[in-house]
Amino acid sequence: MLLYLLLSVVFDKYRIRSYIYSIKIANKTQFMKRHFILCLFLAMTFSITAQDSYQFKVDLNNVKDDKLSVSLMVPEAAKKDNAKFQIPKIIPGTYAIYDFGQYGSNFKAFDKDGSELTVKKTDVNTWEIPAGKNLNRISYQVEDTWDTDLVAKFSSDFVFEPAGTNFQKDTNFVFNINGLCGYFNGLERAPFYVEFDRPEGLFGATALKRTGGDKDTDIFYAPNYMDLQDGPIMYSKPDTVMLKVGNADVMIANYSPNGKVTARDIAKDVEPILQAQRAYLGGTLPVDHYAFIIYLSNSSNSGSFGALEHSYSSFYFLPEAEPANISQMVKDVAAHEFFHIVTPLNIHSEEIHYFDYINPKMSEHLWMYEGVTEYSAGHVQIKHGLMTIEDYLTVLEGKMRNSANNYKQTLPFTKMSRLCLHEHKDQYGNVYEKGALIGACVDILALKKSRGKRGIQHLMRTLSKDYGKEQPFKDDELFKKIGKISGRKVKKFLYKYVDGPQKLPLEKIFKIVGINYYPKRTKKMLSPIGGLGQKSIGFDGTNFFVRSGDGLDDFATKNLGLKVGDKILKWGGEDLNIQNINQIIGTYMQSVKEGDTLAMTVFRDGKEVELSTKVVKIDKDVEHVLELNPNASKKQLKLRKAWLGDYKTEADQPAGDS
Repeated sequence: MLLYLLLSVVFDKYRIRSYIYSIKIANKTQFMKRHFILCLFLAMTFSITAQDSYQFKVDLNNVKDDKLSVSLMVPEAAKKDNAKFQIPKIIPGTYAIYDFGQYGSNFKAFDKDGSELTVKKTDVNTWEIPAGKNLNRISYQVEDTWDTDLVAKFSSDFVFEPAGTNFQKDTNFVFNINGLCGYFNGLERAPFYVEFDRPEGLFGATALKRTGGDKDTDIFYAPNYMDLQDGPIMYSKPDTVMLKVGNADVMIANYSPNGKVTARDIAKDVEPILQAQRAYLGGTLPVDHYAFIIYLSNSSNSGSFGALEHSYSSFYFLPEAEPANISQMVKDVAAHEFFHIVTPLNIHSEEIHYFDYINPKMSEHLWMYEGVTEYSAGHVQIKHGLMTIEDYLTVLEGKMRNSANNYKQTLPFTKMSRLCLHEHKDQYGNVYEKGALIGACVDILALKKSRGKRGIQHLMRTLSKDYGKEQPFKDDELFKKIGKISGRKVKKFLYKYVDGPQKLPLEKIFKIVGINYYPKRTKKMLSPIGGLGQKSIGFDGTNFFVRSGDGLDDFATKNLGLKVGDKILKWGGEDLNIQNINQIIGTYMQSVKEGDTLAMTVFRDGKEVELSTKVVKIDKDVEHVLELNPNASKKQLKLRKAWLGDYKTEADQPAGDS
């Protein structure tokens, strides 16, 4: 690696080369002397750099028992007694403790003569080397998190796939670096080099900088551990598309084990969203490159599908289905994750900037990191003509119902954020529901204050400019800062409804833009699964069954003909089990539209029974309904246009569109 770096500087850096040849010399001997001195200086410089950096090496050709071997040439600064090598307990963006150290084993330390040093494992994520001043190299093995017996499947301890690792020999490798490489305590900001020896036909998709390698080797570089773990890598046979989005080069890398979806299919869905987001952010993106890394699967050991954001990339673990069936899912998830280039990349608190991977202190502003990001992912679609206003109001209604039915409404959001790892762990999901509604409220209030000129887009751009990647804010100062940008009423709202226990004033807020809010109302709407959910569905260890009529509506009982006691064997012709239920029903929900057919096979009274019906709208008594006010004033309509742009209605949709 040192030789490669030296040659790359001597022969590839034109400024150095030009400088050498521009030296006015009297004879060849003088030139050679100066050339030798320069090379010697460069060699010494890179030797010092190598000594001060982490140099990891991983051999992907040698997978045994779902484990990979990792070796590390130890940086000089780490060579001290009682040196502590750590693998993260938690990483930014997950808000869950996973103890990645539990996947490490057979940890060994060696001096420069190859003699083994004593190692003590002080906790699940920490290895201590008492005679660390003699350290030269360490080695250990890691097990992948996707396929492990260390934790029970579908438990809260199972690593969500987008945050973990997958080792499929010769086929696919997924690396979130937190599950592969660690660091020495106190030396997180040293440079990192990670070298992968790989099968020749595999391509490493990542946003990390590749600094060396050959036909079967890659060397990736990061200036510190934060940036290293912020760059997931996926190795597979290449299936990529490059897009130009304003000033940014965007790569889409895809792995579809059964070949149902290609990177080109995904690019077709994602590119309109990305172009809309560029316009939404003012025409220029805050990054010059980005990578969408997508793994499609038929099952999930964690029981979930989704994605994890990073500063210059995002990793997706989504169901493998026909492109049309996952189109909206891909667009929604990609829109959310891509908006994280704003926050927390360019707007974040000290708790994130100086993140502690072992004993983290959480920020109180999840309402912004996740909530405003989720809000923006939907808002951009309505504002740039990718969604009708009726569909957008349905999205907001769903967030109201999900929040009200599943989470504590009087728990201050700031308190939930600070304590989301332990005391309020079960409330974290509300960031995507109430958090997004908070974003809508802030947007509307800011637009009202500025007479439609400056909403949440202006707020986030201003915060990005005032802070940026390298300047964090203090948690307790953010609301005051927002007040200076968006007005006193926005600041007052944040203190009362985000930092306080009051429920969001939804009726009052939506009235500003000429939208009526009803706490409860009868409405014609699709009920594609008939109200099936946690209250009505049970699992007997083999099959899902209808255990109760609670929550079921007429579509389930009258149209489809489900009965209490029915065991659901197939959904849409596919066998239903605990491994694939989220994939099958989730994919169905993303693509279903009025007029489609829902077919089920159930076991009833000792025999299989086929059930089938058309998906239709039915009258439902539902909570939290939003409707356009037909008598909205000119002022309300003006603010609605400022909020949603020249929005489309269902009447504007071409026939056949959904």
